[in-house]
Amino acid sequence: MDISAFDYELDPNLIAQEPPCSREESRLLVVNRSQQTWQHAGSFSKITEFLQPGDVLVINNTKVLYARLIGHRKTGGKVDALVLHSEKDHCIALIQTTRIPQTDECFYFEPYTATVIGRTNEGWELDFHGKPVLEILAEIGFPPLPPYIKRKYKAESSSKIQQDKERYQTVYAQIPGSVAAPTAGLHFTKAILDTLRTQQVEIIEVTLHVGTGTFLPIKVKEIEQHQMHHELYEVSDQAALQINQAMAEHRRIIATGTTSCRTLEAAGQTGQIIPGKGQTNLFIYPGYTYKIVQGLITNFHLPKSTLLLLVSAFAGTELIRQVYAEAIQKKYRFYSYGDAMLIQ
Repeated sequence: MDISAFDYELDPNLIAQEPPCSREESRLLVVNRSQQTWQHAGSFSKITEFLQPGDVLVINNTKVLYARLIGHRKTGGKVDALVLHSEKDHCIALIQTTRIPQTDECFYFEPYTATVIGRTNEGWELDFHGKPVLEILAEIGFPPLPPYIKRKYKAESSSKIQQDKERYQTVYAQIPGSVAAPTAGLHFTKAILDTLRTQQVEIIEVTLHVGTGTFLPIKVKEIEQHQMHHELYEVSDQAALQINQAMAEHRRIIATGTTSCRTLEAAGQTGQIIPGKGQTNLFIYPGYTYKIVQGLITNFHLPKSTLLLLVSAFAGTELIRQVYAEAIQKKYRFYSYGDAMLIQ
């Protein structure tokens, strides 16, 4: 299957650079798969009108790390580091700087110093000399916004930085581990979730720690040749029990975002959710048969991305092509800080 079939043109002005004034003010486009139709529902707060008593809404409770560190070399040159994962005072990071880092070179992330240990398949290994990396990120790290959201944090006001720290995080984030937000969840407020509970919608948490590969375009011509990145996930015994019971009772399982979707499908390859921790590189693209998910809340995704393929596999390639054209015409906001779709 040729990746060019999943390309589209987008006015850069439709790429959301800021979140809406409040989470629930994002717009909502509702897509009906069986009828091949869609409707403009207004604001995301209307989501409560489309979920039914007995529905199961699955959310990803991962918490985004402030994984971006901005510092300098001994020469004064800028160092921009994105910490992918860490163990005590060591981490693996993607490094942006004017020339290739050198082993034993020091980077200065004031007031901390990191020494370059060497290069791995994933990035550069840094040693922070006894200071736990997670504590450093909590103290001086910046939100790891995707590159299409333009920020120069060293020049930004503290209020702008604080806004991103708050809004590039779901209201139900609990377990630290992601370097990108599960963006479909950004639209939910505690009030919306409380309303859904009173409507007898069952809300269940799973965990998938989002990696940088989430936003990467597919660079091979043939989709089947793409190698999916691994991400850590966990489904508790209780969550699996509740979801399996709901399926046995023919109640809808609605995933909040592609991360919850991939978690459910990875844990449900047998047709039943198997609890536990694991890593998944499940690649969902058109032709895939969904085993668990019957509804999906999601944002509008990058061209030629694995996320667009996942959504196309769920709703149908042609329907998604038409829906995206409609969203562009109606000037919906795209990508992480953008608007939402409910596909059912």
